[in-house]
Amino acid sequence: MNIKGFSLSAIAAGIKYQDRLDVGLIYSDVPVVTAGVFTTNQVKAAPVLLDMERLKQGRAQAVLVNSGNANACTGPEGMETALGTSKMVAEALDIPEEMVQVSSTGVIGEPLDLQPFRDGMNELVGGLSVDRFEDVAQSIMTTDTVPKTVYRKISVGGEEVKIMAMAKGSGMIMPNMATMLSFILTDARISFTELNNALKSGVEQTFNRITVDGDTSTNDMVLIMANGSAENPWIDEAHQQEYQEFQNGLEGVLKELALMIVADGEGATKCVTIRVCGAKEDREAERMARTVANSNLVKTAFAGEDANWGRIIAAMGRSGVKFNPDRVDIAFGDVVMVQNGQGMGPEVEKAATLILQEDTFAVCIDLKDGTGCEEVHTCDFSVDYVKINADYRS
Repeated sequence: MNIKGFSLSAIAAGIKYQDRLDVGLIYSDVPVVTAGVFTTNQVKAAPVLLDMERLKQGRAQAVLVNSGNANACTGPEGMETALGTSKMVAEALDIPEEMVQVSSTGVIGEPLDLQPFRDGMNELVGGLSVDRFEDVAQSIMTTDTVPKTVYRKISVGGEEVKIMAMAKGSGMIMPNMATMLSFILTDARISFTELNNALKSGVEQTFNRITVDGDTSTNDMVLIMANGSAENPWIDEAHQQEYQEFQNGLEGVLKELALMIVADGEGATKCVTIRVCGAKEDREAERMARTVANSNLVKTAFAGEDANWGRIIAAMGRSGVKFNPDRVDIAFGDVVMVQNGQGMGPEVEKAATLILQEDTFAVCIDLKDGTGCEEVHTCDFSVDYVKINADYRS
């Protein structure tokens, strides 16, 4: 699938590794409505700071992204580099510099050399094509084991609208807004306000509901570009039904990407949904689910396929959410292992252990104290996670 008006390219510039795609370019024939969501980490990389300022205009025409170096914590030189790469793209495409968004991912604290961009810019721009979406998705990978892309056609006001999305993320994953990079293209006819609202809402319900290791990066961002080439009724404040159709479709795409990130968590072997219901309110349910999902003891138990519900209820107890332990039910899949705060015995534990041997499963917690219900997606914590991160810079 491709979207008329968008073209893409990727090259192996040798930023960190040789013969590996590491610079990508997304280009629109004309300036298009663009919205973004960025990391809430107080330490923000130069590209994030630059993009946040430029996106105040709500439009962009190109996105340059590199892997292998985050251009974070690099001082004034880092901003000069971000501006320098942006200028190269603008000159090569003959567009205003402020129409270029830049993004980087990789090692923090090391200067990003401009020379690979200079050497590769002609090849990068010359390679622009409508069918290179997968190449760009590959160019943004770091410790990811697979590229992550979603293609979807949705109906808005009875007309077909296309959405193409990519993401990278494997470690340093616990959003708070977006712990990874994601770029989304659509041909929807939509105003900036509605596009921005749909993106923020979708991110909150998807990327902000996943965790691999509880770490939030300095470079996280999600960008969406809408060029309006579809025939759908204009999505604005006066067309709420069409907005809802688009928002639902976008959230579905982001949810699929988010689950891909969890499944590809560094060293992960299992994708686990932590669902907390029966809380006084949704906010408390999410807080408890996130605490359980981030518990190293819980995650290592998942890796060892140990149905150790004691670690789960202990994590619940330090979540800051008030509840009655004597009313709690905990189930692994469809196996209710704890009822009213008490374990159901060895035979039930054996059945629960079989659930933990699956690649994907859910842990369902019922507090029986209200209607609040939320879920967070996580993965197990294996020895491989430690190995990957112990020598990441090597």
